[in-house]
Amino acid sequence: MCDYSLHAVATRPAEVAETLVSTKFRGSVTRGFASPNDQQVAVCLRPGTELAFENDVQTGGMMFRKSLGDRLARFRQIDLNKAYQHHDALEFSNGAIVLVTNLAAGQRATVLQLPASPIEERPQASQPAARYETANV
Repeated sequence: MCDYSLHAVATRPAEVAETLVSTKFRGSVTRGFASPNDQQVAVCLRPGTELAFENDVQTGGMMFRKSLGDRLARFRQIDLNKAYQHHDALEFSNGAIVLVTNLAAGQRATVLQLPASPIEERPQASQPAARYETANV
């Protein structure tokens, strides 16, 4: 998913093992993830996607950064009942939850795992029941 505030930015889904970079998108106040090779396209994560950052994650801007002291995170969405608020967040293994838009720009992360897709159930053709005939004795 990509936050509502990225509606004017081109998007694509994340892929396993790809490297992402936290980015401030041109024409938007929102930060998100992009490929290091194409920082104009937002890479959207599905809830449950697991990320490993190269270094301890930092929040904030250029002047006032705060280190979270953690590198492993799972993407989730929070406060979905509140319209026009950022929902994309990362939950870290130390319990911290941080909005993606609050990440300092320029941090690299690798997509470790995507959540399982729902399995599409296919109706199976019904098999005729085995018929047993009994002989009258």
